This record gives sequence, C-alpha cells and structure tokens, in this order.
Amino acid sequence: MENQEQKSKFQQAIDVITGVAKITIGAGIVHCKAQDEQMDGRYITLEGQKKLFFGTCGYLGIEKHPKIIEAAVEALHSHGAQFSSSRAYVSSHYYEEAESLFSKMFGRPALVMQSLTLGHITGLPLLVGDNDAIIMDVQAHDSIQSATAMLKLRNIKIDIVRHNRMDILEDRIKVLKNRYQKIWYLGDGVYSMHGDFAPVKELYALADKYEQLHLYLDDIHGMSWTGPHGTGMVMNAVPYYHRKLFLSTGMTKAFGTAGGLLTYPDEEYFKLVKTCGKGFIFSIQLPPAILAATIASCKIHMSDEIIPLQQSLMAKIDYFNKKAEELGLLVIRKERSPVFFIGVGNPNVGYSTVLRMKKAGFFFNLSVFPAVSIKHTGLRITLSNHIQMEDIDELLETLAENLPVVFKENNTSFEQIRKEFANH
Repeated sequence: MENQEQKSKFQQAIDVITGVAKITIGAGIVHCKAQDEQMDGRYITLEGQKKLFFGTCGYLGIEKHPKIIEAAVEALHSHGAQFSSSRAYVSSHYYEEAESLFSKMFGRPALVMQSLTLGHITGLPLLVGDNDAIIMDVQAHDSIQSATAMLKLRNIKIDIVRHNRMDILEDRIKVLKNRYQKIWYLGDGVYSMHGDFAPVKELYALADKYEQLHLYLDDIHGMSWTGPHGTGMVMNAVPYYHRKLFLSTGMTKAFGTAGGLLTYPDEEYFKLVKTCGKGFIFSIQLPPAILAATIASCKIHMSDEIIPLQQSLMAKIDYFNKKAEELGLLVIRKERSPVFFIGVGNPNVGYSTVLRMKKAGFFFNLSVFPAVSIKHTGLRITLSNHIQMEDIDELLETLAENLPVVFKENNTSFEQIRKEFANH
C-alpha cells in the first residue's frame, strides 16, 4: 500500500509538470531555439526576432574573451575534439595545469570534474560516512539533492531545514550531535533561483562551535563575478577557507567555460575522491579545447584583468536594484547578485507577463513549478556584462508598464503579491 501511495504522489507530480510543460512549450516560453549565427551576448534571436537577453548565467560575459577563444582553438587543432580515456588511467596534460591554477586561486587542493552535478554525485557518497547525518537547506540546488538521494540507499539520516534559518539549523545540530559521528550541512553559496546568499559567517561560527559540523557548499552561481581572483561569494564573505569547508563550484556560469570544480580542506580528502570517485574513474574527460580555455580563464582570474570585469557587473547590479525599487517591482530577497527574482504569484500571471515581454523584445526565464511552488511563480532575470544600462532601463520600464495590466486581467495586485511572498 505504501509503494502504491508513493507511486501515486510521483505520478501526480509528473502530471502537473507535464501540464505546465505543455503550456510553456506551446507558448514558446521554454524549449526555445536560438537562431543566431553569431552570438554577442546582448541579444538572442528567437522566432526570427532579436531580443535583449536577460537569461544568461554567463554573468561576467567572458565566454568570448579573445584569450579564451584562442586557447580553445589552439588545443582543438593540436589535440582534436576529444581525449577519450578514463582519468584513472591517463589524463590529458591540460588537467594538471588547470588543477594547479585552481589550487593557487583557492589555496586548497582542487579537482576538475566534467560537471558539478557529476562532482556532487562523485564526492558526497565518499565524504559522508555510514554514521554521519545530513542537514540540507530546502533550497539547495537540485544537483545536491540528487546526490543525497543516492545516500538514502545507505539509510543515511537526511533532514531538510527551512531556507537560511540558522536558528533551526542549530536546533537540529543539538538533536543530532550525540547520535552521529559527523553532521554535514549542505547548501548553496548563491542560490540559483532568488540569487540570495548563504549566511557564511554564521555557518562558520556554527562550525567553530560544533566540532561535528562540516560544511558542503555549492557556489557555482557565485563564481568569478565576486571574491578574490573570482573565487566566489563564499570566499568573498570571509577572509579564509574554513578547516571544515568543502567548497564546490564550476566553470559553466560566469567563469566562461565548462566543467565542475571540487575543493577540499586537505590532501587526504582530495586523494580519497580522486582514488575512489566513480565520476573520476569511469566517466570520460573534458575535451582538450575546454580545458585549454579553462586555463586561459584561470589566468585572467589571477590577473588584475578580473577586477574591472567584476566592478562593471556590480555597477549594473546596483543600478538594477535601484531602478526596480523606484518602479515598485517586487524583487524577492534583494542582494548584490546578478540573479533577480521578481515575484508574480500565479502561474497564469507569469505566462502572460513573459509573453508580453517577449513580444516587446525581451527574453528571460519564467520560474514556475517544479522549480518553485505553484503560488510563488516569478520572473528570473539575470545580468551580464554584455547588457548596457539603457537595456536595464528599457526592460524594467516596460515590465512596470505591463505588470499592472496583467494583474488586472488576473484579478490580483502588487499588494496581494507582496502578501504572498511576505514569509517566503
């Protein structure tokens, strides 16, 4: 009976997701196809029309940096499109230089993976012991949640806690600390949906207070655009790498290339994952061109060239926040982050708003179930250095003109939306 009930809940979720997908695919909101023969980062061509692109995760806009392109092209010519071997036997020579540069950036051992999702799946099952427990933030990235699902097969204790609630986290630590060897807290550095930050200083304080507490943070959305040498939000929030921090990040967002990155507090943990990690042993390698591009990006990050890139993006972030506030738009959890979530509540409001804005010449992402709960639909808007200040003006002013119309059509208002998101 229990299995039947679980299957029923699973099927119900699939039915809802399928229904949402049918609407959004049919409306041209998701599963879109870029038609550009040349990409400039500022615009994207959809259905034959150019749109201002506010949907990228390439926040620094360095994916077309000449040094990165040149390195990739040179490696493509010299080494071909792939290096097809398990790293357990032989690694492309590019890996050694890339991991050495990352180790210098973070001051800790670093392991490059094919993706961060594979990194979580590879590393977490090795780090978490049979007598350990996990406490996971409810908004931790889906890739972390997928990795922890594997741990349920070993009957690992997994608790989910409300987002960024350090008081609840400490209460759970007190309950678990006498029953488990280690307690692992899993969360993001910058949360991908709302762009808000983990309370790193408070987490460090808890790790100092409770010896069993270990921190596993995914900072891929904080990488490059902030932190010393672009090492991310976590490294920017505190001036040191905590002795019980396991910081994961990646190169697929602002870094401008591809792949995941795992860093460790010491060589022992690094060697454990490199020796026993399934993703390291059995999966294929990143292409030489990607690794060469990654090395080039590392060198940019370790030079003074990264500073004006970060400053340029930060100026746009501050301008967006100020302009949105002036126009009365509801930015959820406003931070100095390139990810903005404007709450609209009902999915129908979201569908209509995105279609209106798309017709007006803008493209950004709609966050709807299952990425968020049904009543907390929102517009996920991201900035990059390709975007100009006048583009931000045009986007937000057009949005401020259209939202009241859509709200009226759906019998809602700014006040109702604010109430819906008040405790979210």
